[in-house]
Amino acid sequence: MKTPSVSRGATLRAIVLKAALSAVAFAAIFLVLSCTPKKAGAAQRKLYIYNWTYYTPDSVIAKFEKEYGCKVVYDSFPSNEEMFAKLKAGGSDYDICFPSGDYVSIMVKEGMLAPIDRKAMKNFANVDPAVLARCDFDPGNAYSIPYYMGAAGVAVNKAKVGAFEKSWSIFGRKDLAGKMTMLDDMREVLGDALAYQGKSVNSASAVEIAAAAKLVNEVWKPNLLKFDAEAFAKGFAAGEFWVTQGYAEAIYLELDPARKPEVEFFIPKEGGPMYIDSMVVLKGSKNKDLAMSFIDFIHRPQIYAEFTDAFGFPATCNVPARALKKGPEWYKAVDLAPCELKKDVGEDLEKYNKAWQTIRFGG
Repeated sequence: MKTPSVSRGATLRAIVLKAALSAVAFAAIFLVLSCTPKKAGAAQRKLYIYNWTYYTPDSVIAKFEKEYGCKVVYDSFPSNEEMFAKLKAGGSDYDICFPSGDYVSIMVKEGMLAPIDRKAMKNFANVDPAVLARCDFDPGNAYSIPYYMGAAGVAVNKAKVGAFEKSWSIFGRKDLAGKMTMLDDMREVLGDALAYQGKSVNSASAVEIAAAAKLVNEVWKPNLLKFDAEAFAKGFAAGEFWVTQGYAEAIYLELDPARKPEVEFFIPKEGGPMYIDSMVVLKGSKNKDLAMSFIDFIHRPQIYAEFTDAFGFPATCNVPARALKKGPEWYKAVDLAPCELKKDVGEDLEKYNKAWQTIRFGG
């Protein structure tokens, strides 16, 4: 993926200077910078996107660039925490970001987002009402539009592991010690343990959270090679480990296609944290109109089908796209039924932080 250009500020200053020369020059530059589709050869506007790794196909970005005569500059992050910290520290003039629901809530409270211009969306009607009903982190979708609803699961190398139960209990298997990883993600891992114990992944109970941490520390962690939220897919593909918690799109994109039949990906029967990743326009965006065009573009049925086919996703958020899909699905939408949407737990997050410290650092 590409990184933002350091010359962006200089380019904008040059435009301003040229605009001051005459009203005619200003009008010409304004026309070039508009967000409507442009003819080949016109000066390009840039849209700065900050998104998860493995999450928007190059083919979709290329189609948008061609239609709107712009350049998409794509930067990626491995976790909501890293994304949030970078943006709070000043970011890099991004226009669009893709936070999970709990962080949409936090970013709204922090005044980091621009309101969604619903009038600029022709394709909002394509978004599944059942998904919208889950967006209580942003009532009425005033600041966010759902991008994808899914969950992390478990990938197993069937050639190495043999028989296994589709349960979080797989991480308690001593015979697989040193050959397994889980995500380096507090809410995911503790949420898995809470779900396995029959509790809410958003529990506010210090007792329940402590019991979940005890399960991880005493039963799961001794069998793990490491916690890893960035290179788990590469390590699994390389055979470094045989069982990994992670995201299906990352796992299968790293695998040699010939090896895909060796792997099974499943959402554990107990459920676990589920996410709705949403498209938001950052308050400081200099290209809000182009950002809204991109959000609307994503929800064209044929584009959404292309996006989900590229990563082996079910078309969870766009209803008409489901009839247009052609590729495989590494899990089904119905597999998400036992999962629970991960939410902003407010001040109770400190209970999770303390529990996570005991897991990662023994504190």
